[in-house]
Amino acid sequence: MVDEDVLGGQGGAVAEDPVLGERIRGLRKRRGMTLAQLAESCDLSTGYISQIERNLAYPSIPALVGIARSLGVTVQWFFGGAAAVPQAEQGYVIRRGNRLRIQYDGGIVDELLTPKMSLQLEMIHTRLPPGGESAESYTHAGDAVGFVVTGELEMWVGERHFHLREGDSCSYSAGEPHRYRNPGSREAVVLWAISPPSF
Repeated sequence: MVDEDVLGGQGGAVAEDPVLGERIRGLRKRRGMTLAQLAESCDLSTGYISQIERNLAYPSIPALVGIARSLGVTVQWFFGGAAAVPQAEQGYVIRRGNRLRIQYDGGIVDELLTPKMSLQLEMIHTRLPPGGESAESYTHAGDAVGFVVTGELEMWVGERHFHLREGDSCSYSAGEPHRYRNPGSREAVVLWAISPPSF
């Protein structure tokens, strides 16, 4: 059982992204699962999931991947945003100020660049503060490509380790355990393309 302290769960209210906790709680209840059942299914503590649902902590990336898998959805299901999209642009255009987003523990922010739940490809814009990382490896279906727009990114894919700098890219099967970290002193921005949409 993984506790929030192991995953670096933050204390204090998480006001920036209140939709995430509500979406997890709502889907869990629709699936007829208790907090304890969900916690056991994804090997997390009941207290940690409760904190996430009450917007008192951000999940780590592997924790949210596990929660999504246990609830029968992909992480994409949890991207949230409230801005209305003009009818003519729905399914085609994502305006910068209208991206669906998720914030994770440690200050990592993912923004969805493609229409939600559509196409055979998803693109994600990730911002990692200095030292920001997915400390634990995780997997999902599909193939992934990462392109470092600014900063640096360390990637671990299976047993391989790569140090990427601005303008570098990497490709891998997302079914291999992978994790990443910003080893630099400034924010890293990475664009990810995943096909089929599985994250």
